[in-house]
Amino acid sequence: MSFEEFILRVRACIGIGLATEFKIYQFIKRNKRIPNLNDLIQIMDKKYAIASDVYMRIFSKETTDLLQRTLAFSKFITIFDQAYPPKLREIYHPPLVLFYRGNLELLQKKMLAIVGARQHSSYSNEVLQGLIPSIVQNKIITISGLAQGVDSLCHRLTINSGGYTVGVIGTGMNRVYPRCNQELQHEMMQNHLVISEYVYDEEPRAWHFPERNRIIAGLCDSLMVTEAKERSGSLITANLALQENRNVLAVPGKINAILSRGCNLLIREGAKPILESQDILEEFLIQ
Repeated sequence: MSFEEFILRVRACIGIGLATEFKIYQFIKRNKRIPNLNDLIQIMDKKYAIASDVYMRIFSKETTDLLQRTLAFSKFITIFDQAYPPKLREIYHPPLVLFYRGNLELLQKKMLAIVGARQHSSYSNEVLQGLIPSIVQNKIITISGLAQGVDSLCHRLTINSGGYTVGVIGTGMNRVYPRCNQELQHEMMQNHLVISEYVYDEEPRAWHFPERNRIIAGLCDSLMVTEAKERSGSLITANLALQENRNVLAVPGKINAILSRGCNLLIREGAKPILESQDILEEFLIQ
């Protein structure tokens, strides 16, 4: 069995966390072989019963069937592949597998992540309508989470401006969340790129979205927040980007606006304020 197939099986085995997945990857990288049961027991801190159960499930018919359904719907790359994005390989707990549909070459381009509130105001619409055409004109790819709100706005405005956009989803590739994005997700799978680390039919779960956010933060060169409350997923993504030494940008807003509170705080803490498109282009060394 190849390293790639084994890692695929590990990813399809529900219940193995990111930390354990990464330990398995490190074992393979260090020892140049697939771990046996005794190795897995050591990897899992000598938890014999749990490791034995996991080892059986990795090679089970259920896992084989799940992988067949997954790969019938989407293509994949693993962390062992040359096509795996170098930027993503460097992050804390990189995804071992990316399932995808669309143009994988987009991951090798200059990339700006755009995130913000799910219930955004017209301000985000006005701001992004003014900024995205220049981003597209300079061949920068946008990336976001295909969620409701600023994510969807980012993808749609990029497409309408003639650019390319990448969506990172927190479900299996065959699912659409939210359902209102079905047409958008289909369009992006055909002509842009949609990626996920989750196997076929995996439902949206609360912990999937912070995990998805680390991929967005890892793939981008810079990350911009348009509108965000003081406590929000967008700020979590911005902090992840900072931890990975990405440039963090924020659109300033009224000091008494709830949806600008997060952005204004980011600016106070050192994020670059975005007043015009050139402020973004400078981060990509474009004059």
